[in-house]
Amino acid sequence: MSYPPHVPVQAVVSVITGILILIMPKLLNYIVAIYLILSGLLMMLRY
Repeated sequence: MSYPPHVPVQAVVSVITGILILIMPKLLNYIVAIYLILSGLLMMLRY
């Protein structure tokens, strides 16, 4: 299986987060918290 080059990881995480919020709105607080942590870690790893 080959992946397209230069797939922005943060974009993939955002799409997955949005889908999870649509499927399980009661878990919104946890999903947003996990997204923010992952997003912050990804930004820190780039620099």
